[in-house]
Formats: sequence, C-alpha cells, structure tokens
Amino acid sequence: MNIHARDMDRQPTRSDAEAALALLRRWAGDVTPEEVATLDPLVSRLIPGQEVSNYPALARAYPEDFAVDEAYKASMPDLQNGPSSLIKGAKRQIQHVGISNFRLPIRFRTRDNGDLTLETSVTGTVSLEAEKKGINMSRIMRTFYKHAEETFSFEVIERALDAYKTDLDSFDARIQMRFSFPMKVQSLRSGLAGYQYYDIALELVESAGVRKKIVHLDYVYSSTCPCSLELSEHARQFRGQLATPHSQRSVARISVLVEDGPCLWFEDLIEHARAAVPTETQVMVKREDEQAFAELNAANPIFVEDAARLFTEQLQLDPRVSDFRVIASHQESLHSHDAVSVLTEGATFAAESLDPRLFASLFHVG
Repeated sequence: MNIHARDMDRQPTRSDAEAALALLRRWAGDVTPEEVATLDPLVSRLIPGQEVSNYPALARAYPEDFAVDEAYKASMPDLQNGPSSLIKGAKRQIQHVGISNFRLPIRFRTRDNGDLTLETSVTGTVSLEAEKKGINMSRIMRTFYKHAEETFSFEVIERALDAYKTDLDSFDARIQMRFSFPMKVQSLRSGLAGYQYYDIALELVESAGVRKKIVHLDYVYSSTCPCSLELSEHARQFRGQLATPHSQRSVARISVLVEDGPCLWFEDLIEHARAAVPTETQVMVKREDEQAFAELNAANPIFVEDAARLFTEQLQLDPRVSDFRVIASHQESLHSHDAVSVLTEGATFAAESLDPRLFASLFHVG
C-alpha cells in the first residue's frame, strides 16, 4: 500500500494560519502559564483577555556579561533594510539622506606645510532609490572614521566618499566638512598680531557620476556706505557740522568650484578676499590701529553691489577657480534691515530659488 505524505512545502494559507492560532489558543487555555512559557513566552500574549497579565517577567538588571555573536546579530531586526512594502508615503527617490553635524578632530595641511588639527563638523549623505526603505546611517560614520586619522585633502575625502557609496550601495553622495580655520594677521600700525578665525567648509558632491569639489569661505569685513560718507563730508564743508558716515560689520560667503591641478589653499582664498575688500575686521587693536582702520574704511567705501563685484574680480584672476558664487550681506547700522547681493558665475551655483534663511545664516557674532 502506498502512503502519500502531505506536501510539507506548500505555502500555508490564511485559513491554515487561523486554524493553527485557534489550536494554539485552545492548548494555552488548558495549561499552566509555566507550560506556556516553556514553549514560548510570546504565546501568552495570544490568549484573549490575558495579554497583559500573562506578559512574561523580564529581567530589569543590565546584562553586563552578555556578548553578541554573529548568530545573535543575524537574528536582530533591521527595518531600514526591509522590503519596499514597509515604505511609508510616496515611493520616490530621495536625493540626500544621511547625517549632519557629527564632529571629530581632523588634521588639515596648511600652505606652509604645517598641520593643524581642528574640530570638524561632518555632514554625509547619499541618494536612496525609490524601492529602498532606508539606509543604515551609522555606516556613514564608521566609514568616515576609517579615514579620520589621515591629513585631509579632497583626495582623502574622495576615498571616504567611495567607501561609503560602496557600503550603502548608492549612486550619488555628498560629504561636507565645516571648521574654523585660524590664520595669524598683523595689526595695521602697532605691530601686534593675533589669530583671525575663518569659517570654511569643504564639499565633495557626486551626482550622476560627476564629481565637484567646492570650498566655502565666510569673510567678515567692515563696509562704509559711500553715500553716507559723502553726506557727512557735505555737512562738514557747507555747514561746519561734525558728522560720521555709517558703517557696519559685513559678511561675504564665497563659494568656489575647484578644478583639478594646483592646490587652492585656504590661505589663498582668504588673501583673494582681503585683496578685494581690505577692510577686514581686526583682531589686535591699539589707538593707532583704530585710527588706521577709520582711514582704511574712508579709502574703501563700498555698497553691497560693489562688494560682490570686487570679490568676483579677484576670483576671475585665479585659474584654479572655476564656477563661483559670492553672497554679500551688509548688516546695516542705519536701517533695521540688511543690504544683500548674490553674484554667480557658471552653472554650479545658479539657482532661481534661495533658502529662506540664507541671509540670516551670514550673521557672525562675537
């Protein structure tokens, strides 16, 4: 006699699951809680009306001796790498997803071949395909830390970007590193010197297989209004009236696309800004320096339009600079609003829309 075994590989149906659940509940209702726990503590949660009372007692002390092995890690849930059925909302590609402002000390090379270790804020993002639920964001940090001991350059950033693109199986990616770069500057007349700190960001962007290297610099300077200067002189000349022109702390955010070839040092970009607008705010000041600064401002009065064009003139002279953007903000002492200008060259920074808080981000406070 032939005995035909039931097909054990058949996919269970919903009816099969309902029957199994009913059988399990019947059994659990006729035995002790200890017997249920011996089978599986979670079974007790399936008994109607007893979900809370039958919830298993959990250990409350931290298990300091517990060690994780590969089998245990394999059993842990990983929702970010779950199926596309877990996606909430529109199943669309996300251009940038990742982490912002994780900080670590990074060593940078200076123009005179010295090294500086600076606290650096890192933002790392990748693109996410429409059918993928999410990314494991800690991989970005882990990948970046593998390169954190190197003296950083764009070449090192590229290696870090390559690594986390591979780890996260992504097409596009971006790394941005922000830090405050110190540079010693001389006072105007007293012979003193002090450190000026410049907010700098390095950005490496890869989109559709094209990589772009960008440097951002915030340059803080004083701007004396040319109109106010002439009006003050008019009052002196025609009425013998003492008057002072208004000036204000001003900020330019200079962003440049760097081409392959000779290095564009941070110091080079700072010196371009200083050559364009020499009225940089001062660090060490005695009376003779303060007087010199007043004379320097009178010799270089500028509207915000002038500032954007003066910075542009210097950038155009450097073959290491390709596309660029200059954003200038004169934070008025006369008005309760600011005067701003934006000048771009090339396609990289061209944009019809601006971040609503862009100009607010240019404030530099002491």
